Amino acid sequence: MWTQVGALLLLLACCLWSAEAQTDNTQSIWDNPIKFNTKGKDTCTMIITGQGEYTRLRLSCQSSKRSYWCEYIGRPYTCSTYNKNPRHYFVQMMWGLRKLNNACLAPRQIKPHMCRKATDESQMNFSSASFSRTSPEATSRARPAAQPQPRPGPVRPDPARQPIRVPQRVQTTPRASPQTATPPVQSKAKRMAQQYCWRSLQGICSYFIGLFRKN
Repeated sequence: MWTQVGALLLLLACCLWSAEAQTDNTQSIWDNPIKFNTKGKDTCTMIITGQGEYTRLRLSCQSSKRSYWCEYIGRPYTCSTYNKNPRHYFVQMMWGLRKLNNACLAPRQIKPHMCRKATDESQMNFSSASFSRTSPEATSRARPAAQPQPRPGPVRPDPARQPIRVPQRVQTTPRASPQTATPPVQSKAKRMAQQYCWRSLQGICSYFIGLFRKN
């Protein structure tokens, strides 16, 4: 009986010692901030807090001309490689941040190279900042210089779009139709021949009637 109780107490003591050692190891990482300088000569400090479900990263930067801060939040412990070396996870983040003029203008989602094969759940997500990321200062730093626009060349007329010109009709004045000549008035001899002679003999009859009328 006493042997079992002693073994149980020894096991409990080992568990408490292991948990305390792990807590001290984790705490030592958070108590040692990561410091670096940006491309814009800002001195920055990375402070990691949170032992619960989420891990919070607060990035504070300052120089002789300005100071700013921003925060990222995530669950990097879902990456198995992170659990082996948590500090190196944030050191790899720092390698990317120091290349910027403004460290808080980094991408909204950051996944260090050591967790590239892990799910997006292990990445750090932008949470808040001391300035608006859409402010003129932020956009001027993030937006590339505008390229000069080429001058438009002369516009050539498109033959397919040109209006079709309809040839105007030439108005012609109607020509006066020649007046039909009025038939000559038939002579009395010819009328008498038409009345009293056969058609085949009308010409001869008209001739003789005309002779007789002259005489």
